[in-house]
Amino acid sequence: MTCEELQQLITEVQQSRCELADIEVKSAHGGTPQRLYEPLSAFANRTEGGVILFGLDESRNFEIVGVGNAHRLQEEISHLAWADMEPQIRPEFTVELFEGKTVVALEVSSIPADKRPCHYKNAGLQKGSYIRIGNTNRVMTDYEIFGYVSAQSQPTFDEEPITEATLEDLDRDKLNVFLERIRKDRPKAAYLKQPFEQVLKHLKIVRTYDGTLHPTLAGILAFGSYPQTFEPQLVITFLHYFGATETEKTPRGERFLDNRKFEGPIPEMVEDAVNHVMASIRKGSLIEGLYRRDIPEYPEEAIREAIVNAVAHRDYSNFARGSYIQIRLFADRMEIQSPGGLYGTVTLETLDEEQSTRNRTLVRLLEDLNLVENRGSGIKAMLGAMRSANLEPPRFQDRRSSFVVTMRNLTLMNTEAIAWLNRFADKPLNDRQRLALVYLRHNQQITNFDYQRLAHVDSVTATRELRGLVQTGLTSQHSSRRWTHYTLNVPDIDTVEVSLPLLLEDKVLDYVRRHGFITRKQCAELLNLEDIPARKFLFRMRDKGILKQTGYKRGSQYVLPG
Repeated sequence: MTCEELQQLITEVQQSRCELADIEVKSAHGGTPQRLYEPLSAFANRTEGGVILFGLDESRNFEIVGVGNAHRLQEEISHLAWADMEPQIRPEFTVELFEGKTVVALEVSSIPADKRPCHYKNAGLQKGSYIRIGNTNRVMTDYEIFGYVSAQSQPTFDEEPITEATLEDLDRDKLNVFLERIRKDRPKAAYLKQPFEQVLKHLKIVRTYDGTLHPTLAGILAFGSYPQTFEPQLVITFLHYFGATETEKTPRGERFLDNRKFEGPIPEMVEDAVNHVMASIRKGSLIEGLYRRDIPEYPEEAIREAIVNAVAHRDYSNFARGSYIQIRLFADRMEIQSPGGLYGTVTLETLDEEQSTRNRTLVRLLEDLNLVENRGSGIKAMLGAMRSANLEPPRFQDRRSSFVVTMRNLTLMNTEAIAWLNRFADKPLNDRQRLALVYLRHNQQITNFDYQRLAHVDSVTATRELRGLVQTGLTSQHSSRRWTHYTLNVPDIDTVEVSLPLLLEDKVLDYVRRHGFITRKQCAELLNLEDIPARKFLFRMRDKGILKQTGYKRGSQYVLPG
């Protein structure tokens, strides 16, 4: 890390007046802080890693106070990282003088997913494994630890026998049609010429337990007459909310516009869910000659792929088998949440390139049923469908205990956006850069990875074109390297009659007037922001005198002044 990069991180923390998701602050003025294993573990278990800044005092508005003994600090941290953490962490230090005071930056790189969780050996795996949530560190739950440990080998939960079920609980007609199809597709497969029950055993649709054949979990989910007899929570639920948050009610005081549950074997459950969602979302009309074509709020292909991925790749272990897949439709977005985080070596950054199958048997059966392709193409199809519909790329969030896909219904290149872009006609921009500018009108920031998915380009092209936007003066770059992000910067241009920030401020003010106050979490839900951007947005409204902050840290609320 260069001196300039370290200065940018310090400036960002001081401007935010809080620690960030990837930055923790310690004074270290009087010696090496205690319990440093907590942020070491949390950042090592975080895909993006993180930085610990020593020499800033949080209680004094992150003023630079300087490290007492930088040499000893590095020695003690290095010993902790190598001797007491499992697996070992390789610390990278940067030491610089600011205002005549020493600041030390410790970069903690992420460890490979198949080596996690990184934990403090003296406390053991259960109590010494930490995870970063927002700007805090907390001990991992048993399930979060299990999620990492189980990913170190191939899970077989989908192959477990459902001992309460028998062959009579499978739909024989569907099985016969299925077997006839795969016999045509695999004419040289000798096992398909065996007796019926032997074929089912070979395909792991059934399994012998205590001398009796029983359907496996994969078998009952793919071909069961009614799988929920034995696994009642393995369903898909659908909630249609009135507004942009779960708390907004209809004029008649109802919480939901619609509340449904879809059951049955996976192929029927998915089809019913997709059809119902498509019937529930709004539609626009396009007149083509004598005919009218309805254009759905979200593309059907993206909805189908998200739901199929949810049932195929969710966690079916005993930890999560009591949880169901949730589809939540809001006024401004749709969320599809499935139990279990990402599996294996796949990360949010490699989601559309790499493949790692948690439920090997189930996915193979769904592939033979033509429900999935098992080629890692589902995410690409989802991205392509949203891009073709002129919508933002879906957002993916790995919460470790669940995985969430969020689709927003904001059309990027509409008539108003094009009129706004025409104000920059004198700037040397290509179509991808123009799309990024429109994206920034509706989002707090854009990263290199965001640009890649938005514009469908590689990292090198994204870096070059984002720098080009900075050179035009329309955007500003913040931080550096893996922390780099860009924000819209058009202070000297009258962008639109009512800018998006003002619209968002009006939305927050309307919420405060109706409820008396707003919290960071409520703001994040209202504006569909992550934790840190929501906090920054409230800070800006506070600093402008629009809102008044009461309470401190987690107890903070924002009310109307006066």
